[in-house]
Amino acid sequence: MLEKLPDLKGALSTVGSPTYNTGFIIVCLKDQKERTESIDKLINELRPKLNSVPGLKVSPYNPPPISIGSRQTYGVGQYTITSPNLDELYKAINDMQAQIKKIPGVVDVSSNLQTKVPTIYFTIDRDKASALGVSADQIQDAFYSAYADRQISTIYTNSTQHDVFLDLGVDFQNDPDAINRLYVRTGSSLGPSVTTATMVPLSTLGTVTQKLTSLSVNHSGQMPSATIQFNLEPGYSLGTVTSEIQTLAQKRLPSGVTGFFEGNASTYKSSFQNMGFLLLITVFLIYVLLGILYESFIHPITILTALPFAGAGALICLILFHMELDIYSYVGIIMLIGIVKKNGIMMIDFAIKVSREKSVSAKDAITQACVIRFRPIMMTTMAAIFGALPIALGYGAGGEARQPMGIAVVGGLLFSQFITLYITPVFYVIFDNLQKKYKKI
Repeated sequence: MLEKLPDLKGALSTVGSPTYNTGFIIVCLKDQKERTESIDKLINELRPKLNSVPGLKVSPYNPPPISIGSRQTYGVGQYTITSPNLDELYKAINDMQAQIKKIPGVVDVSSNLQTKVPTIYFTIDRDKASALGVSADQIQDAFYSAYADRQISTIYTNSTQHDVFLDLGVDFQNDPDAINRLYVRTGSSLGPSVTTATMVPLSTLGTVTQKLTSLSVNHSGQMPSATIQFNLEPGYSLGTVTSEIQTLAQKRLPSGVTGFFEGNASTYKSSFQNMGFLLLITVFLIYVLLGILYESFIHPITILTALPFAGAGALICLILFHMELDIYSYVGIIMLIGIVKKNGIMMIDFAIKVSREKSVSAKDAITQACVIRFRPIMMTTMAAIFGALPIALGYGAGGEARQPMGIAVVGGLLFSQFITLYITPVFYVIFDNLQKKYKKI
């Protein structure tokens, strides 16, 4: 199915990792210039085709440029649940997995706790085994010889050697009733009436139970854990989905069971928790520096009035192009703060200089500033737009990941360029009149 892709360059498959019933295929596509479709579009087209194969559960995944976390994952989000009680862990992971599937935009929901593996448990009747002189080590050795690979000898030839292993045949290993045919030797001295060792069936020394259990159990911080992995459909934000999962966990997880995000979802959550504070600190530092430069509390506010319009323009463009507000786009918005404020500085600085030297009104001063500073403002803005345009168009290797940053910068500059040329002079006149009014008071 993958070989039929016209954009396929090569593929490498691995079977049996991390468990024997799983595997993965690393697909290498042609360069972006040679492809007809984007990676996300190809994934959305392949997802229903691959999962239509009976017996397969496939999770197509576009890994990020930098992988975060030590666990092997096949999704953009990972939510790990831990509990000292395995039964509670099984119940909680199945419940959370079913609830996460109901969240809009979430696809490829799966967990690494596969609780559908048939398993046989043998519980030793220690009193009976002790009475017969059979130790737990003997019972364990009998099972190991039957179902494991016990090397019992080595056959040497002139040029090679062959290892000899003892076990049951494959047909018997797959038959649960074969345990009834296994025997173990009793103790040689069981009392005055018994002087020789005898063979007793293993089934008489304990009870055999069959139930479904997990193929493997991972641990986080020495606690049994299971991880739910998921992907997102285009147009859905990882931040929104993680918030909904956190709300579900608070309602559904019982006491003694804890959950937390790992990998990309954990890094995304921790990064965005501090991003708003970083923006506030950035704006505050700019205000302090401008206040020192102009020796005024009012004029820095006039310069900073362009920032909300730049942020609004960036968000509008991200919505129009169906892109997420991720780390790259947040970096673009922070870049806008430094680029957009220079328009206000160029106008306000000239207006203050004219009003002081020629003693003209604030309205006349800002009008002259807009006329004279229009050309340099346009030149610097267009230079910044054309500089960010290749990023916005997604040129280069990995350009699709950086594209939101370019869209945010270009969109914010275009929107603020037309708005601030009319809004900033209005705020300047209003704040200048307020400053003169309070000085009189």
